[in-house]
Amino acid sequence: MSIKKNALGRGLSALLENANTDITSNRLEGEGKVVGAISNIEISKIEANPFQPRTNFEEDALNELAASIKEHGIIQPITVRKLGYDKYQLISGERRFRASQLAGLESVPAYIRIANDQAMLEMALVENIQREQLDAIEVAISYKRLIDECNLTQEQLSQKVSKQRSTITNYLRLLKLPIEIQLGIRNGDISMGHARALINIENPEKQLEIFNQIILNNLSVREAEDLARGVKTIVESVKTSSGNKTTKSSLSVEQQILVDDLRAVFNTKVSINREVNGKGKIVIPFKSDNDLKRILDLLDI
Repeated sequence: MSIKKNALGRGLSALLENANTDITSNRLEGEGKVVGAISNIEISKIEANPFQPRTNFEEDALNELAASIKEHGIIQPITVRKLGYDKYQLISGERRFRASQLAGLESVPAYIRIANDQAMLEMALVENIQREQLDAIEVAISYKRLIDECNLTQEQLSQKVSKQRSTITNYLRLLKLPIEIQLGIRNGDISMGHARALINIENPEKQLEIFNQIILNNLSVREAEDLARGVKTIVESVKTSSGNKTTKSSLSVEQQILVDDLRAVFNTKVSINREVNGKGKIVIPFKSDNDLKRILDLLDI
């Protein structure tokens, strides 16, 4: 299938072919000024954005975008800044840029700007924050960089990204959580709601304890909030083999470690069902008669 090309005309292309369009002469016209509308630029003349806040690019999604670009071309041009004669640096649109490379394009349509590093960073961060693909920690890091490196107040930042100041504050507080929890957020192990419950706990060890319980016991946000407020056990209704209802409490971290050890020994999904009165049972499931015999041999029965 042939790769479609956008017909952008000769206006800006002709301008860029002129040696007088060197970066120094363009800067005399005003930093941050738009050099032109849209021009096709060779991919080999564009370097990556060192301020790119996004760190994860899903391979399948990039391949899908590359296939779409092969079929339809690039709908939304990337944005670059001019570094010098015939040399550019990516400001925003890295997914489109990478997918274009996968699609085998030799050139891409681009908006051309002249911007200093701070303006470039600000443009890249603001655009990426507004994209849904960023996880909560990437958003938080982007907010912090805008505040620290672009000298913005939280109020100014809220106006730039069209978010409530309280929302920005909640994101920034995620960066104070232990690194294990931040990784859990990035990996999708816990939600933003769970994270907000953990933020309100001052003791990092307690944060990690509840974080582990959220994952190991598949706790809801409400249950996590109850733990964060000091509720000692999370109680849920379960049915016994006789059909009667009883209660089961969540396991402590030590008990869950014991479960993990038992699972490693028996190579099966061992569970401990513990009631609030302290009673309970250990369940060792098996898949077949041979699997049962294997487990009994381990138990030396």
